[in-house]
Order: sequence, then C-alpha cells, then structure tokens
Amino acid sequence: MNPIERTIEANNLRHRILEWNPNAASDATVVILHGFLDLAWSFERVAVKLAEHYHVIAPDFRGHGDSEHVSRGGYYYFPDYTADLARLLPQLTRKKLYVVGHSMGGIVASYFAGAFPERVARLALLEGIGPPASRPEDAPNRLLAHIRTVDEVRARPLVPLPSMEAARQRLLRAHPKLDPEWAGILAERSTKPAPDGPAGSRIWKFDPLHKTRSPLVFEVAQFAAFVGRIPCPVLMVDGAQSEMTFSHDPERQALYPNHAVETLATGHMMHFERPQELAAMLLKFFNDKGT
Repeated sequence: MNPIERTIEANNLRHRILEWNPNAASDATVVILHGFLDLAWSFERVAVKLAEHYHVIAPDFRGHGDSEHVSRGGYYYFPDYTADLARLLPQLTRKKLYVVGHSMGGIVASYFAGAFPERVARLALLEGIGPPASRPEDAPNRLLAHIRTVDEVRARPLVPLPSMEAARQRLLRAHPKLDPEWAGILAERSTKPAPDGPAGSRIWKFDPLHKTRSPLVFEVAQFAAFVGRIPCPVLMVDGAQSEMTFSHDPERQALYPNHAVETLATGHMMHFERPQELAAMLLKFFNDKGT
C-alpha cells in the first residue's frame, strides 16, 4: 500500500503529507508525528499496518523532510509546530483523531491535545513525554549558547555526502538495528542532491538550524498545565534498550490523567527496529473499547 504524497499550505508554509487509505471505512484518522531530524517516511512500515483499518496521515514537520523551511531569520519552536497542526489537520482529518507522536513528535502531540482536548480521541506517545527539566537559572546560558550555535551553523558550509550509499551507511552507523534494505530507502527519502556538490552527492533534507541549541528552557510546570487537560486515553510506549531513560520517568508520566505504559524490547527508534510489533500494539490500543 503506497502512500499518496500531498503538499498542503498551512500557517504560511508548505507541508508535505503522506496519506494511506483515504477510502477507509473508519471515522477516525490516525496522525503520526515523527521525531527530531526524522521524517514521515520513517514510519511507513508502521503506517501500512495501521492503514489496513484506518485512514492514516503523516506530515513532515516544518524544516524536516519535504516540508518548507522557515525563512531567513526564522527559527523553530514547539508552539510553531503545534500551530501548524492546528491549521493543517482540519484540512485532512475525519471526525476522530488518534494521534501517535514519537520523541519530539510526542511533545508536539501533547501540546496539541492539551490545547484542543476535544479533538483528540486517543493519544500514543512513543518515548515522547518531553526532555529532562531545565532550571530557570539556566536560561541566560541557554540564550548565549543559542546565539553562538546559530552563528556557527550559518557560517559553516554544508559538507555533502559523496553518494546515496554514504547516506545509507551513515544511517546504519547511527541505527545499527535498522534493516539495511530499508536504510537504503530512507537514505533516498531523507536526502536531496547537493546543489553545489559533485555529481551524485547528497545533503540531508532537514534545516541545519535544527542542530543548534534552543534558547528556551523546558518548564515542567507549563508542560503539566497542557497535559493535565488531556482527558482521552494515553498509551506510553517505552523502549527497554533505549538510552532515552528520562522518557520513562514515572513522575512525568503521571502528569497525564488517563495513561497506561507498555514496553517494547527496542531502543529509542522503535519504529525502525520492530515496526510490526509497534503497529500491533497501537492497533490494540485504538480498538480497545474498555478504556
């Protein structure tokens, strides 16, 4: 089941959307939100299983994949991602929303569900309950680091990868459990021809500004105000071998009023390692009438 690729204008930016099974009989749309420096295509092996039962969409966040980058002088903040969804989803979705968010996408999903609690019927967070808390007194140093790293990225020339195979190998080094064949497909989807490089060279599609330090501290109290407004069932999926252990914090998880926690025998990139098991877990959650 190949997805339909669409480009939708929302919040003054062009967003690339992957869509599976637009003729599904269900009155629910599953929305899959990818993580940091990732893209919608990386969830394709999960999405095709969900699309056997549901209408499924997966957007590339602004500055990721084939969605538009912000203009000169712009930056990327969680309220921007959330506002994009608020304006994008009504153009694409059905009566009920089942939202799946991985890592950064889980944070955006939580802000969205807290801002619009009446719009989300089920929420699945794949190690996506936010980064470690920051202290308010860290704010000056974060701002200084932000200014420094933005200047560094703007001044640094892009160094292209010499080939598609080099991109595939880079993905395999970063994610050793990634299927090699699938890594080749993702290398193609995640990169584009280097505009000024030699023939065959590639660069990553994400905006390099994402590799800078955000100037904002993460305030748990503010985050809690959003997630405390989420009445729908929430499934949290932890990776047993994940290095992102802060995502397993029971105190942070307890901020969600109606949540359950499951564990997969994977690392953080669970959709790379065990897409079939992850899809089965999500389908069970979506179909569970007892919650």
